[in-house]
Amino acid sequence: MLHVRSIWNGAISFGLVSIPIKLVNATESHSISFRQIHLEDGGRIRYRKVCELEEREVSAPEIGKAYEDADGSMIPITDEDLASLPIPTARTIEIVAFVPADRIDPLQMDTAYYLAANGVPAAKPYTLLREALKRSQKVAIAKFALRGRERLGMLRVVDDVIAMHGLLWPDEIRTPESVAPDSSVTVRDKELDLADALMDTLGEVDLNELHDDYREAVEELIAAKASGEKMPAAPSAEKGGGKVIDLMAALESSVRQAKVARGEATSADSDADVKPIRKTPARKTSPKPASGKKSTAKKTTAKKTAAAKKTTADSTKKSAAKKTPAKKSPPRKRASA
Repeated sequence: MLHVRSIWNGAISFGLVSIPIKLVNATESHSISFRQIHLEDGGRIRYRKVCELEEREVSAPEIGKAYEDADGSMIPITDEDLASLPIPTARTIEIVAFVPADRIDPLQMDTAYYLAANGVPAAKPYTLLREALKRSQKVAIAKFALRGRERLGMLRVVDDVIAMHGLLWPDEIRTPESVAPDSSVTVRDKELDLADALMDTLGEVDLNELHDDYREAVEELIAAKASGEKMPAAPSAEKGGGKVIDLMAALESSVRQAKVARGEATSADSDADVKPIRKTPARKTSPKPASGKKSTAKKTTAKKTAAAKKTTADSTKKSAAKKTPAKKSPPRKRASA
């Protein structure tokens, strides 16, 4: 923890107990950042800080902060002005209550920090607060000031360290009005059963196994362009997608695919596991012969067909013979002696 740069030094106020601490960031961003360039020559695009009144660039020591009033006028505010505000949380994380963790709405969760004991004297009261939080199975709600404003915080134990999550104020959470679907939708029990089956099949996941595929792809792209190698091929998009027409069929297919992905069943096995919700009337078909007697059945059928054709032809000839009178042949002349 000592090699991590602290962003704030102060103390935790736990009743009459004061615990000197250092605040360090608990998270870091691994996102890849890009610079703006001039497309024509690749030159870097930079922003300059220019005073509108003097129309010249100014340096950092010449820049302060101000509040813009409704009429557009600027009211200068100095760091000394903010430091002299009569609030007890200027350099103190003041614990105001202890509540069950499920009382905190995840929507309020903000930036996370680690609280490190600052010095040897802080070790004992720090450990006391940590163990008290563990045994109570509660979290501490606190108020603190950081970066020019007072904030809410939630203290909890992570391993052997006290962590603090910044919390948004309740009035900073928007109400979810007009977000839910306007139309009235009825969900059937069978649809819920399939959704439950899909949830059970997907199961749990070790978050440590998840990684940022997009960032890795960008890193490969940058490496390829830097070395002049061939650009990595984009993965082919899977066919399908778009508007889901049959929700039940989509759920059934999702359950099958999830089972195959987890190695719980083959594609054919999983098809048998998921029972179809809608029953389609079976078509009437002629019974199929056994596989070993296919050729015999075909020959027998052919013989019967040929015999039937021959019988029909013979009957036709006999009928025609009866209707048409036979021609009498002329008498033969006797040869003279």
